[in-house]
Amino acid sequence: MIKIKVDKDQSDNIRSFEMKGHAEFAEYGKDLVCAAATAVSFGSVNAIVKLTKVIPEVKQGQDGGFLKVSFPDNLDQQTNEQVQLIVQAMIVSLQTIEQDYQQHIKISFNR
Repeated sequence: MIKIKVDKDQSDNIRSFEMKGHAEFAEYGKDLVCAAATAVSFGSVNAIVKLTKVIPEVKQGQDGGFLKVSFPDNLDQQTNEQVQLIVQAMIVSLQTIEQDYQQHIKISFNR
């Protein structure tokens, strides 16, 4: 199962997200849940970099199955709003996947 943990601060801003595990929906290379979650998360991080010029801290596992992305604390209000919108869109997409594949992907939120 892919477990996604989203960390928020006291102001409800998303500070980081972490994805761990494998969906195990299908064999490697044919796993639609894994491919979808990967595309959504990496596409969102790439959009943040390209559109906002914010470079998040990214940690990845060597064999896949782990991604942690942390956003800087010192963003101006406009840039933070842009980053938050992109990350929230990512979460909506991941929640859509979770609705259809609950046994393979789970999202949780921490404050």
